Amino acid sequence: MKLLLSITMATFFGITIFGQDTMLCKGYYWSDEEANLMMKKFESEWNDVASWEKRAKQIKQGIIEGMQLDKMPEITGNFKEVISNKKVMDGYTVENIAIESFPGFYITGNLYKPIGNTEIYAAILSPHGHMKNKRFTHYVQKRCAVLARMGAIVFAYDMVGYGESDQVNHEIPIALLLQTWNSRRVLEYLLSLPGVDPERIGMTGASGGGTQTFILTAIDDRIKVSTPVVQVSAHFFGGCVCESGMPIHKSENHQTNNVEIAALCAPRPLLLVSDGNDWTRNTPRIEYPYLQKVYALYTAEHNVENVHLPLEKHDYGFSKRAAVYNFFSHHLKLNSDIIPYDDGYKEDFVTVLPPEELKVFNKNNPKPDNLLQGYEAVMKYLDISLKE
Repeated sequence: MKLLLSITMATFFGITIFGQDTMLCKGYYWSDEEANLMMKKFESEWNDVASWEKRAKQIKQGIIEGMQLDKMPEITGNFKEVISNKKVMDGYTVENIAIESFPGFYITGNLYKPIGNTEIYAAILSPHGHMKNKRFTHYVQKRCAVLARMGAIVFAYDMVGYGESDQVNHEIPIALLLQTWNSRRVLEYLLSLPGVDPERIGMTGASGGGTQTFILTAIDDRIKVSTPVVQVSAHFFGGCVCESGMPIHKSENHQTNNVEIAALCAPRPLLLVSDGNDWTRNTPRIEYPYLQKVYALYTAEHNVENVHLPLEKHDYGFSKRAAVYNFFSHHLKLNSDIIPYDDGYKEDFVTVLPPEELKVFNKNNPKPDNLLQGYEAVMKYLDISLKE
């Protein structure tokens, strides 16, 4: 059944899915030792800004061509949006929102905004990792609410195939393309809002949300500050189709990994948050030193940081959120003093809402009439634009 489904999808897309298998770098593609040697090899290929930027251009081109982002349909005109159920909280508001990513395909999420007289705002994209209803969890709500109260408009949006993003299953072979496209559309939506400062745009997510963060940051300079959490690894390439299901790390002309993709952020501010119990356990010794050397080319060592938590595991828990609050406060010029603090940030002002309060669509607010539902409908539409 799975093989038949893949063949059907390949037919719809005009994309050679099976022919790409030899170019895919999946999961634990290298051992720790192999990755260490590869990082040394990568470093030997550049020694100044010019040689690094030549390599960076090749890596960026590999991402865009590997996921076929350049073949997505051109979208013009104003955003088609659905906004409902505005809730006024302590220092911030929450709205339920859906925006059209491309005709008939919607991004579902929540928009957190600060309360106050500020006329100019920072904005933050907040994707998430692999969990059915992760947008509704207390930790996603807390980080979005805290950052909003600090002065940012925050868009928390569903991963493709999770939460209310149920038009296709997450296993769709172009999940990486769809998620990157969705993130770009969220970015463009935030930039279209009155008062949003285009020089103060941040992005953060953990695990699969971290992948979404460093991928968009690498290919779109409009992300000014990036904080991928518990994901950037020299040896682990992401275990899901949405991370390593399309050939963005390898082609006939190049080989790279997620460390170098994250390095494309340079010289913009970048924070890696890592821990001692997943594939980021080597970050202080392997991944971070490489990034420091890239940033040193631009005399921008002050813009790259690593917060390593060796006693913690794979999550976006309080200590990880607190590190991101400080980083965004400094680089996005947010007001951290507005958050209660007593031997640590206090998040207890945040009202954690039930999922029903955060869902965009319900019986009183039905899904749009033009919704593309299912693999075949989405792929048939995109086939128009993705054919060679």
